[in-house]
Amino acid sequence: MRFSGKCVWLLVCILALAGAPRAAAGGQAKSHAPSPERASDAFPPLEAWRAAVVSGSAEAIAKFYSTNPPAKAVVNGQPSSNVNEEAEFWAGLKSAGMREFNPKILEMVSPSSAVRELVLRVEGTLHAPTAAPGAPATGQNVVAGMQMVWARQPAGWKIVEVQRSAFNLNAVRTLPQPSRPNVNLYPPPADAERELQEALAAAKRTHKRVIVVFGANWCYDCHVLDTTFRSKAFAPLVQANYEVVHVNIGDEGKDNAALAARLGVGLAKGIPSLAVLEPGGAVVYAQKNGEFESSVKIGPADVRAFLEKWKPAGSR
Repeated sequence: MRFSGKCVWLLVCILALAGAPRAAAGGQAKSHAPSPERASDAFPPLEAWRAAVVSGSAEAIAKFYSTNPPAKAVVNGQPSSNVNEEAEFWAGLKSAGMREFNPKILEMVSPSSAVRELVLRVEGTLHAPTAAPGAPATGQNVVAGMQMVWARQPAGWKIVEVQRSAFNLNAVRTLPQPSRPNVNLYPPPADAERELQEALAAAKRTHKRVIVVFGANWCYDCHVLDTTFRSKAFAPLVQANYEVVHVNIGDEGKDNAALAARLGVGLAKGIPSLAVLEPGGAVVYAQKNGEFESSVKIGPADVRAFLEKWKPAGSR
């Protein structure tokens, strides 16, 4: 996944899908400190919103948007404060032939107990009108990038900000994809050095090497790579030869840049970007040119070749 700053997250996500760093609604970067508690990978109000979208009822959907203060929306880079238009857009998906509507949470941040910030990958299958009565519909897999900010109000959780792209054709991937991404896959950026040292210590005990994966929770390609490592086809190879540590580069893609430079990992061309270390910390290999940044461009053979090539010498 290529990235060029948090403020252009949705623009890059629209064009690549694929994706890029997240953006605050309205296009302005903002910083926040996650709550000490790790986020759950589910948010019931989002599921209720999804059910309203599936129902095709604009009235039901509109109830999820804040009216005081009015919800703000940015659609394809254009600001809008008309909640009715937003509700009508989502309601119109049903009549347009949308099926299997699935908003996946990639990242969820809790600046406070009353606020949730969600980065979403919204997937669906769009069925074109049938050519003749009784003819089967042709499904097109589509995807959109989206960020929502929810706030707890007296009437319940309401959407106060939203930024989204249009739906585009979903690129074909041959790597396994997560049905529910792990929103805690990448720990807070400040934990990186400690987790790396723990992984190196574990590698010494187990006589393995360490794979350091630089990425972020907002990065869908990072979730795809992790799902691949944990899949039935790859988990035995990974577990037998490697300790895996995830290093968070943060919302702006700038956190842990010094660690990446120390290991020789190039981040400018995207994430995930990997390094392989000996248990003593010596760098065996470091990706410099975004070799794994697109899970559309690589497949199982590429991942297997990487894991086989860089596993401990005694395991080859």
